[in-house]
Amino acid sequence: MSLKSPEEKSGHLVLPGERLGVIEEFIPDAGTFVKDGVIYSKIIGRSLVDLQNRKVSVYPVVKGVVVPKVSTVVIGQIGNAQSDNVLVKIFRIGDKKLSGNFGGILHVSDVSDRYVDQISDVCKPGDIIKAKVISEKNQVFHLSMNDKGLGVVYGFCSRCGTLLEQQGYDLKCPKDGNIERRKIAPDYGKEHL
Repeated sequence: MSLKSPEEKSGHLVLPGERLGVIEEFIPDAGTFVKDGVIYSKIIGRSLVDLQNRKVSVYPVVKGVVVPKVSTVVIGQIGNAQSDNVLVKIFRIGDKKLSGNFGGILHVSDVSDRYVDQISDVCKPGDIIKAKVISEKNQVFHLSMNDKGLGVVYGFCSRCGTLLEQQGYDLKCPKDGNIERRKIAPDYGKEHL
């Protein structure tokens, strides 16, 4: 398979992460990102190579394609956890399902306005959280729960996996009585998934 030149790729359907050219040849425009001097598609769309202005861009195939952006509020599920950050599988923006699979990182410094020793004090793997995208650095969505309306919307017992019920500032397992702490969102248990 020969590598097509950007000129030959113009108008073609491209996928996120598909190579579009290099910054020595083109200026990256809408729908693209650059890594190590190479321009890639950020979205599913049609590539547009503007030879006159030496620009390359990607336009969404469908109107209203839904992808996380800085300052949007997202719903996601906590995955792998380290002591200072967790991976989050983002599956919704507001009440819209996403146009693809997106991952984010939630760092311990972005979970609360108070000092938090370890991230497991505010959320645990399996929990469903509401967070805000604060950065898209290096194609990774960095998230924050450091806001009144953000936090865990569904928490699960770390012993038996049962959905925890809110009791004041704590969460209680209705099955085994285990009491756990989280950074609870104001609409805990009310978010429609």
